[in-house]
Amino acid sequence: MLAPASADARSPSIFPAFQESNSQAPAPIAPPITLEQLPRQGRTTYALIHQGGPFPHDKDGIVFGNRERLLPAQQRGYYREYTVGTPGARNRGARRIVCGGKPVAPSVCYYTADHYNSFRTIAP
Repeated sequence: MLAPASADARSPSIFPAFQESNSQAPAPIAPPITLEQLPRQGRTTYALIHQGGPFPHDKDGIVFGNRERLLPAQQRGYYREYTVGTPGARNRGARRIVCGGKPVAPSVCYYTADHYNSFRTIAP
């Protein structure tokens, strides 16, 4: 027969402590990336963004919802996404540039090479 559990404060709980977080702060952004460090296709996409297109993909310029919450919180419509071509890919690939602010004169742009799993601020 098992002995009843005591309410001894010194004994560790068999259940891990659960602490709910109300923080919705974004994950840290990786170190910035310079234009020279972007792949050639990224530099081309960045230039097209700043001249207002034309863009090679129909989805370029659509609103990016930031569902992953990795970028700083902004109102819906602030961020737009653009495809960075991937050599050999049969689809749009995983690389994107996401810019915030005005479409032709964005305030900030981010590069992701892993389909929104991480972002790096583009330092022009």
